[in-house]
Amino acid sequence: MHLTCSEAYVVTGGRGSVQTLTTSGYEETPLAPGTVAWFTPGTIHRLVNEDDLRITVLMQNSGLPEAGDAVLTLPPRYLTDPETYAAATVIPAGAPVAEQERVARARRDLALEGYRALREAEGQEALAAFHEAAAALVRPRLADWRERWRRGAEAAAAATGEQLDRLERGDTSHLADAVARAQQPSAHGKFGMCGRLDVYRGTS
Repeated sequence: MHLTCSEAYVVTGGRGSVQTLTTSGYEETPLAPGTVAWFTPGTIHRLVNEDDLRITVLMQNSGLPEAGDAVLTLPPRYLTDPETYAAATVIPAGAPVAEQERVARARRDLALEGYRALREAEGQEALAAFHEAAAALVRPRLADWRERWRRGAEAAAAATGEQLDRLERGDTSHLADAVARAQQPSAHGKFGMCGRLDVYRGTS
């Protein structure tokens, strides 16, 4: 579950689904080539790969997803403090691939355990408790997140406002600064929360 970022899937191959859980209840959205599916902060989501599913993931607020704007649905005993949560979720950097895979699968299994409990719970109490625990886990990071947001998404929105002001005045000088860019993945086959992924760093 993301706390400040919307997430979108652009499906480019295969077949699968995304299971979501919100205060409105449980839903399952089929994923097939051409599907674009998205959800907002607070949506618990489980991606299911049914047949070689290939997606491009787009995240809001460049910089915040990379800074940890997501909390896995671990059972409550792992959500008590940042250290306990990290011990169950952090994949050791530089460890052999087999060890990284073991840790990734272990945290996946814990997340599924907690997810099933949330799905089976009656009423909104369990979901509200998870929301509160997730917010408490990330609270120590909020000052850093706010600064990343100011440098990224907020600055991009402010730049658009300035460009609109210029165009309204008939000033096109900013168009002379146009640039074109291309990018290759900064990491291939990284263990992500929803499977293996190639990582592209956005600008905003």
